[in-house]
Order: sequence, then structure tokens, then C-alpha cells
Amino acid sequence: MSDVSTSPNIAIYIDADACPVKAEAYRVAERYGLRVFVVANAYIAVPRDPRIERVVVGDGFDAADDWIATHAGSGDIVVTADIKLADRCLKAGAAVIGTTGEPFTASSIGMALASRDLMETLRAMGEVTGGPKPMTQRARSRFLSTLDETVQRLRRSSAR
Repeated sequence: MSDVSTSPNIAIYIDADACPVKAEAYRVAERYGLRVFVVANAYIAVPRDPRIERVVVGDGFDAADDWIATHAGSGDIVVTADIKLADRCLKAGAAVIGTTGEPFTASSIGMALASRDLMETLRAMGEVTGGPKPMTQRARSRFLSTLDETVQRLRRSSAR
């Protein structure tokens, strides 16, 4: 990764078990010289780079989420599709981006949690089946753009 000495201590935390945009996050991190923590319940291959750290947590329920929520804070970025984890990280002051490039914000998280709870109830009743839609190139581009904009925003705010 490039050494960008003007980069603040921004770290990217990736909820990696089912993350489809790890490679995109690595590219943005390289551009800005940021540390990346790839957190998963099992071994995941990561690039051989001193700024990228693989964190394998126990296989307990929410172990990866707990590790990320404990370590991520103000000035950091969390990449996750997990709405409950997003809520925890927002409360800790981190910027949170969904894997489709949609940022989670203090004003959007309440609706996201409500929608999640509704879908969980419908699934329990057998009304909804199937998983998430396949990742599109448009979503990957949106993710890259949102991550880049978030890094730049955090860099500007830390320079003040």
C-alpha cells in the first residue's frame, strides 16, 4: 500500500464473512494508506500487506460483530450489511457503509432497523424466502464512490 503520511488514523473495519466488496475496500485503503481489519469467524485470505490485518474471532454468535463494535470508533469506517452492527458502530461514532454503497446514518438507521425487524417477522411466518439480490457492478461502483467520499470527508474533518 502507498504511504500517505497526511492520512489521519482512519481505519476500515470489514465485517468480512459474507462481504462482497473486500477487494474494493482494499483498493481505497491502498490509495489513502489506511489500515484495514478484516474480521471473520473463520480464516479468510487477505492480501499480503502490513496495513491489512486478518482478525479471526471465535465462532460464537455475533463474535465478529462484537469485536468490530468494540474496536471501531470516531474517525473509523465500518463496512457491513448487518443493520444491528451498523447501529452499534454509529453509536460509537464510526462512519458505516453498507456493502451496496448505501451509508448508514443516524437519520436512516431507525428505518433500517424497523425494516429488518419486519422482514424477520415475515420470514418467521413463512411469508418471505430467499436471500439478498446478487451484487451488481452498479452497486460495486456505488460502494467505491461512497467509501472514497467517506475517507475524504473524515480526512477533511480531522485536518480542522
